[in-house]
Amino acid sequence: MASSTAKKVVVRRFDRESLSGFVNPWSYLQPTVLELLKPDGSLLEIPYSEVKSVCFVRDFESETDAGRIFMTRPKLEGLWVRMVFRDGEIMDGVLPNNLLSWDASGFGVTPPEPDGNNQKVFVPRQALRSIQVLGVVGSPLRGVKKKKAAPVEEQPRLF
Repeated sequence: MASSTAKKVVVRRFDRESLSGFVNPWSYLQPTVLELLKPDGSLLEIPYSEVKSVCFVRDFESETDAGRIFMTRPKLEGLWVRMVFRDGEIMDGVLPNNLLSWDASGFGVTPPEPDGNNQKVFVPRQALRSIQVLGVVGSPLRGVKKKKAAPVEEQPRLF
């Protein structure tokens, strides 16, 4: 069964109230704006400079601000990052440990409570004052075992 191409999102903005709607996860990020289809059917193009975050949610009415930082080291594999927004708000997340998967317009992170209402969060680069890597979780180098040196054979005795 194919999944729906329209995902529920709540767009958090800096100076205005949040917007609820739907996005196509493959095409909503345009070069200078993001496209949001409102529930009434109108299409909005929101400049990245106005967007604080795009929260992919399970339900529109549930809380989107819960769980902004990790209380303990995350268990998810990836880069544990702390983002500081332009308005001073702090949010933690886990980025994929693959630089090719990062979008040029921003970062797609897994929030501290992925089982809550927020499943994923997109944060535009323009919304951030800084982003800092706090740790690498599940490094691919941990599972690699070092080769043991071949045992040295004893020299045969002549006498």
